[in-house]
Amino acid sequence: MRLFLVPVLAVLMSSCGSPEPSQPPAAQPPSPAPAAPALAPAIKAGWTVQNMQTPESVYLDEGSGYLYVSQIAGQPAAKDGNGRIAKIGLDGSLVAADWVTGLNAPKGLRSFAGTLWVTDLDEVIGIDIVSAKITSRVKPEGAKFLNDLAIGPDGTIYVADTMLSRIYAIKDGQASVFAEGDQLEGPNGLFAEGSRLVVAAWGKPEADFSTKVPGHVYALDYKTKQKTLLTKKPVGNLDGIEQDARGGFIVTDYMAGTAIQVTSGGDTRVVRQFKPGLADHTFLYAQGDILIVPHMHENTVAAYDVSADVK
Repeated sequence: MRLFLVPVLAVLMSSCGSPEPSQPPAAQPPSPAPAAPALAPAIKAGWTVQNMQTPESVYLDEGSGYLYVSQIAGQPAAKDGNGRIAKIGLDGSLVAADWVTGLNAPKGLRSFAGTLWVTDLDEVIGIDIVSAKITSRVKPEGAKFLNDLAIGPDGTIYVADTMLSRIYAIKDGQASVFAEGDQLEGPNGLFAEGSRLVVAAWGKPEADFSTKVPGHVYALDYKTKQKTLLTKKPVGNLDGIEQDARGGFIVTDYMAGTAIQVTSGGDTRVVRQFKPGLADHTFLYAQGDILIVPHMHENTVAAYDVSADVK
């Protein structure tokens, strides 16, 4: 997610039915390094795209070879029609500032089979990448603040509702509740990995969206929904999550403005310090550990070479 401290967001998380109780941190065998994406265009770091309008998520669609940026362009919970998606080249060139318009407060982005999926408050929207036309809309029942999403190997779309502490599953255009409850810790960033869904949690928020206990990184088994902690301790007010090539993950802490490496053994270390407002990022490990992040408060998207910082 990527939240502003505004009154409309100061609502209580629900505590409905739940998956299996949390398990203590368990040593996990390192995940095999994922296959390197085959990208023709050269990827560069050291660039910044200015004049983004409250950018929340930046995502690389490997099929087209372009980066897509969700722009809230207003308040993150407002149905104002100002939201839009930008299209950016891998060299930082702005291809189309208004690739898709007429959204409300778009956030998470993922693509599957030629469709770019984006969360937009209480619905999930599918966009044909070739034509830039909206082709699908799914509105999960009861959704309030849909945030990040991930797509499983069978095409199931998993969507985090941070405000409700709930995760939806969308299959064949139909939405259902995958898991919910306080033990999900305000799920935000999602990543589909093998037989499990990996979650970067915000933590249960107070009225000003601060947290007494910040969120962990954990996994939910697709079949049993069993929760397994992947970090030994709470990590932060987590937003984005992407896999690294070392069996771990790179996550962002929105409030602290830090990019954090989570090792396969559950340890954490800060990779790079930024200003608060660090949202849903892209991490390109196969191209030399390039971190591409949206700076929500600064209205920019920037690419950084962090190869010297990731261990």
